[in-house]
Amino acid sequence: MNTQVSHVVAGMAVTRRWSGVLPRADAWVKIVAGLVILVAWQVGVAAFAPRFVAKPLGIISAIPQVVTDRAFLEAVASTLGAVLQGLAIATVAGVVVGIAMGRVKVFDRLLNLYINGLYAMPMVAVLPLLTTWFGYEGSARLATIVFAAFFSIVINARDGARSVPPEFLEVCKSYRAARRYVWFDVTVHSSLPYLVAGFRLAAGRALVGAVIAEFFVSLEGVGMYILSHARSFQHNEAVVGVLALAAFGLSCEAAMNWIMRRFLPWARRG
Repeated sequence: MNTQVSHVVAGMAVTRRWSGVLPRADAWVKIVAGLVILVAWQVGVAAFAPRFVAKPLGIISAIPQVVTDRAFLEAVASTLGAVLQGLAIATVAGVVVGIAMGRVKVFDRLLNLYINGLYAMPMVAVLPLLTTWFGYEGSARLATIVFAAFFSIVINARDGARSVPPEFLEVCKSYRAARRYVWFDVTVHSSLPYLVAGFRLAAGRALVGAVIAEFFVSLEGVGMYILSHARSFQHNEAVVGVLALAAFGLSCEAAMNWIMRRFLPWARRG
C-alpha cells in the first residue's frame, strides 16, 4: 500500500515539474522560431532584394522615431477610435438581431438567407456604394466597419441562442418566468461564449474594413499612413504601421482570452 501511494506521489511530482517546464519550453520554441525568421528575412533581403525593401534591423531602428511621431499617433487614434465605435454599434445591433433569429423562427426564416449572403460578400465590393451613400469622409469608414463586423456577431449570437439547453427553458416554463428573464438571464447568458467568439471575429474584420476604407477614401489613419510611406519608399516606417495593426489584433485576442478565463471558465470545460 505504501509503495502504491509513493508511486502516486512521485507521479504527481513529475506532472507538476513538467507542467512548469512545458510552457517555458514552448515560449523558447516560439522565440527561436521568430529569430530564425528574422535572420532569414534580413539575409535574404540584403542578398537578393532592392535596397528600399524593409529589413528587420531597419524596422527596429525606425520604431522609436515612428511611435513618437505625432502624425502616426493621430493616425492610430483615428483608426482605432473608428474601429471601437463601429464595433460597439455592430455588437449592440448584432446581438439583438442574432438572439431574435435564434429564438424566434419567423425572424430566422425572414433574415437567415440575407445574413449568410451578406456575410459571404467581400466588403470591397460594397465599399464603392458605401462611399457614394455616406460620402468620402469618416462616416464611410464607420459604415464599412459596421458592415464588416455586424454579420459575424449576428451569426454567432444566433447559434448561441439556438444552443441554449432545453432543460433551462423547461425550468423557466415550469416556474412561469417572465419573458425578459428567459431572454436576458438565460438565453443571453448561455450565449456568452458564442458572443465572445463572434466579437473576436468581428474585431479582425472591422480592422480590415477600416484599413480598406482608408485606402479607398484617402482618410487619415494607419492605412493611409502605411500607403503614403510605401509609395515614398519609406518601407521601414510602413512596416511599423503594419505592426501597430497586428498589435491591436493581438490585444483584442488577449482581451477575449482573459474574459473567457475570468468570467466564463465554465465555457472551457471538457
